[in-house]
Amino acid sequence: MWARTISFVLGLWLMVGPAVLGYGDPARTNDRILGPIVAGLAFVAIWPVMRPLRWVDLLVGAWLFAAPWLLGYGTGPAINSLVVGLLLMVLAMLGSKTSKRFGGGWASLLDSDTHNRW
Repeated sequence: MWARTISFVLGLWLMVGPAVLGYGDPARTNDRILGPIVAGLAFVAIWPVMRPLRWVDLLVGAWLFAAPWLLGYGTGPAINSLVVGLLLMVLAMLGSKTSKRFGGGWASLLDSDTHNRW
């Protein structure tokens, strides 16, 4: 849960970082688009049933890590993007596995134990 909380804070930082650090486009637009995505996914991934959403942070982190070269950031935005991207990738890999099994979807309808209950 602590890794998701830190990811949530990093998403908030991506939203306010351009104003605090004073950098412009294209880094500002990129961070303001990805910030709510990271914060929202991290918030939802706090619950065990939604924990697999943390892997989306791995993709976002990889994009943030590559964006300075692909979009041509200045030095300040590039450092911010590299640090946040690296942290998101590491935090996506951290996290406990769920100890319970949730739901079962359509496959649970075909389970023989389920048919015995009907």
